[in-house]
Amino acid sequence: MVIGVAPAGATTLGVSGGAPAKRWAGSHDGPHPYAGVAITWDVPIRMSDGTVLRANIYRPADRNGRAVTTKTPTVVNMMPYTKLITAVAAEVTQHPVLGPFLIQLVTAIGQVATPIKGLADITELTNTARDGGARNFAVDYDLVRSGYTQIVVDVRGTGFSQGKWDVFQSREQADSVEVINWAARQRWSTGKVGMSGVSYSAINQIQAANKNPAALKAIFPVEAGGDLLRDIVAPGGALGVGFLPLWLTLVNTTKMVPNVGSLLNGTFDWKWLADRVADPFTFYPQLFAALLTPDIKSVPPNLKALLENGSEPRQSWQDNAEKITTPTFLYGGWFDLFTNSEVRMYNKIPLPPGKKQLMMGDGYHLTIGGGQTGRNGTPPRLDVLQKAWFDKWLKGIDNGIDKYGPATLKQVGDAWISADQFPRAGMARQRLYLGDRRSGTAPYAVADGSLTTKAPASHGRMTVSPGVLTLCSRDGAQQTAGATALFPWCAKDARISEHNALTFTTPPMTRTRSVSGYSNVRLNTVLDATDGYWTATLNDVAPDGTSKVLSSGQVMVSLRNYDKSRSQFAPNGDVIDPFYTLTLSSRQRAVPGRPVAVDIGLLPTEALIKPGHRLRVDVFAMNLPRGLPLRPLLNESQLKPQHIQLDPQNPSFVNVPVSAPIT
Repeated sequence: MVIGVAPAGATTLGVSGGAPAKRWAGSHDGPHPYAGVAITWDVPIRMSDGTVLRANIYRPADRNGRAVTTKTPTVVNMMPYTKLITAVAAEVTQHPVLGPFLIQLVTAIGQVATPIKGLADITELTNTARDGGARNFAVDYDLVRSGYTQIVVDVRGTGFSQGKWDVFQSREQADSVEVINWAARQRWSTGKVGMSGVSYSAINQIQAANKNPAALKAIFPVEAGGDLLRDIVAPGGALGVGFLPLWLTLVNTTKMVPNVGSLLNGTFDWKWLADRVADPFTFYPQLFAALLTPDIKSVPPNLKALLENGSEPRQSWQDNAEKITTPTFLYGGWFDLFTNSEVRMYNKIPLPPGKKQLMMGDGYHLTIGGGQTGRNGTPPRLDVLQKAWFDKWLKGIDNGIDKYGPATLKQVGDAWISADQFPRAGMARQRLYLGDRRSGTAPYAVADGSLTTKAPASHGRMTVSPGVLTLCSRDGAQQTAGATALFPWCAKDARISEHNALTFTTPPMTRTRSVSGYSNVRLNTVLDATDGYWTATLNDVAPDGTSKVLSSGQVMVSLRNYDKSRSQFAPNGDVIDPFYTLTLSSRQRAVPGRPVAVDIGLLPTEALIKPGHRLRVDVFAMNLPRGLPLRPLLNESQLKPQHIQLDPQNPSFVNVPVSAPIT
């Protein structure tokens, strides 16, 4: 696939949505046709294999709390963290007294924290609570009171549902379709079904939509992954230790919480208990194997299944977005856990702009919709957009939401913009070469090199050793879902982590340039072992020296091969988005002392580089906690120093998409 330059087009509503967005907000926030919400707890839904899933059903109610008889569209949320969490979250955040008090509290915390932002930026999280993104995770009572039924279902093997947790695989995907069909048949349903939810529940939406059940009319996936191996399990072939162990512990712990009410009234589900005893630690064996297996020949079958194509998890964990015909509004972020997939899925969905929409913020996995208020050039709140989306596609209301976007993008650290596509039209591909001439901008780094428009004539080597300072980095914040983003001197300034890096920096820009799309760092490398681990970032360096990471990528040297049919290339033939095969059968060990070319695909980004600012590429030999080499590969690397071989005939460079060539 070759990415060229396409003509720019005009947008219609702009970022804030204009007058239609004010109507969307009014429709969401009330007044509503129904006074209350009637909840039916732990409704059993029997799957085709006999497994019983449990669901909470939220229906519009009259002033006396009785569910209305009017048929309504239905919105399904498939939840792995037990629907108890969504129930409590909805009650606390949307209680008529507690809700406003909570908003006042988090706003006050954010204001108090402002003077100490140099130490901690609590607003990363308080803005999420204030700006409504949490409703997309839980149940939106305003949506229900406006005339929708919401169903929250514990996926099999989690919460109060029976069965073994299937972790996004084929049986769980079949359950989603069966729940959709069940919901469409209920007497209170119009037969039209939408899906909502964040993260896990967003991935379920994509997996259900690619099967195109007739009743599914719209989805609103917030932070959805589309290739779980490359997103979080093994990005670039290294284990995602910053997120995966904690996430597995969360789900495996919450799935053991029993239905206390059933214990008290004598209806306890003993099949639920038997299923939990039979599988208490789902996916832990694969995790431990990845951390402890000493060599390739000792890799057990459960781990090998993740490292070869054709296995159940490898096949099930693909989004197959090219099959989706359901109207889809995708929300993601440049520093989300699933940035690798979000843009790619949007571009694969075979629907016209408007019927599919993309919104990319510059936050983290836990900062859902933070900073979106519908004012001052920001998009409408996520809960408002979600209701407008469902009103259009489930109720047939011509409210103009299909004229929004279709790509609404937050430039990293700057303003929101609207675009016809992503990557944006009008970008030119340019090579910038890595060289050893000092830039004078990073004297603290392992080496302070330059980034130039012409290949340097230097010979020799630049050496970097594995280090741990990436624990305090943008990648560290990204992999911990935003937890360490509270510390801006880690997440918003790379200078601490750059003490473990080779840096390469351009002269100051003389004019503003946009960067929009994928970048790739090509390194001419030499290893002292048979394997190694390379990480690279693309940074915006301000005049005061602040080094802001825009994008990053990583790859194990032995797993550097990529599938050309699924990768993207610049017009000059440079790979700009390598799709690594990540299989044992395609593994190629390095020959110590012999040069080997390695392509490090960086995640997509949207950014402005202003006059006086510089572009920088950082190169590391380790990337904790975003990735830790699988134990067999770690043993082969021996954590030895790694080298960039300077050779005018085989230069190292970054290929970047810029709005105007850098001179």
